[in-house]
Amino acid sequence: MSKLSRHNLLWALGGFMLLAGCAQPQHTAPEEGSLYLSDISMANAMRATETMLRRMHFAIEKADPIGGVIRTKPLAGAQFFEFWRSDNVGLAQTVEASIHTIRRSVELQLHPTGNQVRIECTVRVQRLSLPENEVASVSQAYRMYSKSTPTLQRLELEPEQRERLAWIDLGEDPALAEKILKRISQEI
Repeated sequence: MSKLSRHNLLWALGGFMLLAGCAQPQHTAPEEGSLYLSDISMANAMRATETMLRRMHFAIEKADPIGGVIRTKPLAGAQFFEFWRSDNVGLAQTVEASIHTIRRSVELQLHPTGNQVRIECTVRVQRLSLPENEVASVSQAYRMYSKSTPTLQRLELEPEQRERLAWIDLGEDPALAEKILKRISQEI
């Protein structure tokens, strides 16, 4: 073997050893809706998860490090012009949140398993159902949902409307759950 090729081989071997020593913790997602983080403590995983949720504008309602649960308060869906928000995944969700009053809440379950922490994410979506007022004619259509006048639109509900106001459960949002898990992985 020539001196030059032996020299190149040693440099290559040294480079591989250097890269192997600087390897990042392994993140794998073998099942949908969950993320496995290696070489991280439960406290650090909780801290990184809370930080990432706050960056996405979610307010933490419950953070239980002993139980490994993080739950957020419901967050109203971003409108199309709120480009700084990231709670809509895709055009369809952006359009839906711009047309309807949508809110999402996130629950993360963190489970220590050996030298890993498994994070499961569930995102619940709800839509506001606003009962209508009685309208006597087409000329009073502006009063359908509130006490508005033809020149001033405002949302003041009648007492009967407040009683019938409800949030309709639309199920889970797996696309946002995957986006949250991906961001957690990047945060760590």
